Amino acid sequence: MSTSTPQPPRHLLSLRGLWRSYAARRYAVLFYTLLATLAAGPLLNSVGLRDGLLEAFVALNLLAAAVPMSGGSRRRGIVALLASALILRLIAGLLDYERLSVVSLGLWSLVGLIAAASAVRFALRGRRIDSEHLYAAFDAYLLAGVFLGILYWTLERQAPGALSYPGAATTDGFIASTGIYFSFVTLATLGYGDIVPRSSAARGIAVVEAVASQLYLAVMVSRLVSLQISAAPRGERNLPNNAGPAPTDYGERSSREIADSDKLSAADQGIASL
Repeated sequence: MSTSTPQPPRHLLSLRGLWRSYAARRYAVLFYTLLATLAAGPLLNSVGLRDGLLEAFVALNLLAAAVPMSGGSRRRGIVALLASALILRLIAGLLDYERLSVVSLGLWSLVGLIAAASAVRFALRGRRIDSEHLYAAFDAYLLAGVFLGILYWTLERQAPGALSYPGAATTDGFIASTGIYFSFVTLATLGYGDIVPRSSAARGIAVVEAVASQLYLAVMVSRLVSLQISAAPRGERNLPNNAGPAPTDYGERSSREIADSDKLSAADQGIASL
């Protein structure tokens, strides 16, 4: 009597297929959620919606950033830290407890920067250039900009006056989108000067961010160039643009040398006959 192996339900198979499809493009998904967050900040601020919805976008980025991390105990630890940060932030919002809000936002920044480091590691470990490794390189840059912006926001909430900015004396305050804006201005070393770090902690973070961004771009570009060169066929490396294909074997080089020597001999004979 034959026994058939029970098959999982169809909806579980579809969920597994959806998860595998997402896992194969996880850094691409994260890249577009980060772009959506960058676009949402000024738009929400322009229509009078402050930090609530922007924090929801940032929380979505944290969830998307935690998924690509390597499995095992590391991912479980990051997920536990992320869950603690989200719960603390929710409790702080319900109780209007500022100190708890600062702690939870600090944990958000920590998880985001760990995710950025994980994306850098994934991008640098690639053996060939493909879209997922490129997205990981982009994600690391954007994650650092977003969550260092959250860190600036947290710092200003903890120690008012850490940053000098337009509207500091008004009721507008230093909001999350302002922190993200200042972070990307620092990351790109634009130096507009509209927001200036005043405290030692803010200045230290700004210096580290500016220097690290330049080193990151230099290292990542050199890595991508080296991968591109190593992926090129051996005969096409280090050739001038107008050079023909390199000889493929010794026999081809020998035939060329023989033909060149025959031409020289013929020319010598012509000169001697004159």
